[in-house]
Amino acid sequence: MIEAQSLDRRAGGVRVSCRLATAGVLLALLVAGWSPVARAAEARVRDRGIEIGVLATGPLNAITDVAGVRVGQVTLAAPPARNTGVTAIVPAPGNLRQRPVPAAVHVANGYGKLAGISQIRELGEIETPIVLTNTLNVAEGLAGVVRWTLDRPGNEDVRSVNAVVGETNDGFLNHIRARAVTPEHVIAAIERAETGPVAEGAVGAGRGTVAFGFKGGIGTASRRLPETLGGWTVGVLVQANMGGILTVDGVRVGEALGRYYLREAVAPAHHTDRQGEGEGEDENKGENEGGGAAPGPGTAPGDNPDGSIMIVVATDAPLSARNLERLARRAVAGLARTGASLTNGSGDYVIAFATHPAVRRAPVDGVRPVAHWPNAAMSPLFQGVAEATEEAILNALFAAEPVSGHRGAVDALPVARVMELWRAAGGRGERTGEAPR
Repeated sequence: MIEAQSLDRRAGGVRVSCRLATAGVLLALLVAGWSPVARAAEARVRDRGIEIGVLATGPLNAITDVAGVRVGQVTLAAPPARNTGVTAIVPAPGNLRQRPVPAAVHVANGYGKLAGISQIRELGEIETPIVLTNTLNVAEGLAGVVRWTLDRPGNEDVRSVNAVVGETNDGFLNHIRARAVTPEHVIAAIERAETGPVAEGAVGAGRGTVAFGFKGGIGTASRRLPETLGGWTVGVLVQANMGGILTVDGVRVGEALGRYYLREAVAPAHHTDRQGEGEGEDENKGENEGGGAAPGPGTAPGDNPDGSIMIVVATDAPLSARNLERLARRAVAGLARTGASLTNGSGDYVIAFATHPAVRRAPVDGVRPVAHWPNAAMSPLFQGVAEATEEAILNALFAAEPVSGHRGAVDALPVARVMELWRAAGGRGERTGEAPR
């Protein structure tokens, strides 16, 4: 085992906390100019006193509260041109190709490039880690996942791999046409995936994302049902890169901050371009690529709703692929609560999977009894996934730091001002007369 902890390769300007299992992957990354540097934890929305929903969180309030789920990230940060990365979610221990997890996908708006979707829908299962990256590096994501899967012991005779790779377009902050992510970065993210706390904000695949006109990124949250309702855990991880009217616990803070979708149309006298500092090469001007086009130079991100969000949902409940699809649909309720607009040019995807041993199956399995959680008991899980999705998105925004990029700079959400607005609304959005939580 080789552990990489504090190497500094300034030429690549890449930073990440990383443990690599093979010397070959480490060597390849060093040649590419990669270096791992630990990132300090950031305050989360719940740390500020905002408690979304009524259900309890898991111990970590993260997707990794679902036993066996692991997350690894590689961040490529060399401003101004390179701001991108990889986030990998490993659904369960063991050989996923030989023993997949049941899974489903819901597409709220399909302007995106999610790879692997048709086989998930056909078979109702996932057989690889789930990788998130930028729009133009989906091919490298596929190459990395396929290579990693073929190299697993027991897969010597495998000749087909349904790699799952999602994306959003980070082309405002990242020189996306440079296609900086390599298969080695993807493999590194998978190799260093671990249980425990998940880094949030401008890390991994969220390094170059923009949400609601502010710096977006990776966010996560979880909910645990009371034992009387099954005691199951639902965890969510998001790659937030979408637009709309930012709403925090019912308070339309985006409107109050003067950065929101349709502002130029509904309040033109007060419209100011707070983001029009992008200069230089304009290879993406007018582009409306799936994964959501990043704003062009001179376009305030808050006025451009075309973006994307990848939502990954994990649960330890014994759900069938059909009920996982139902669960995935409810994640959009949490997305909507944050004020997302799900516009024409937005790619809004939810991938859901279950880890319970009773519902995992192997190709060699014959007919066997399976204990599925009943339809009538699904509603608490629906509530949990909506709450966790909403909080994961807010965590991404609260944790993200400002980033200078390829075509301009994006500032972080002004958290102190957001908290003032939230408290002024009674600490519970528009539900007046109730004490702050």
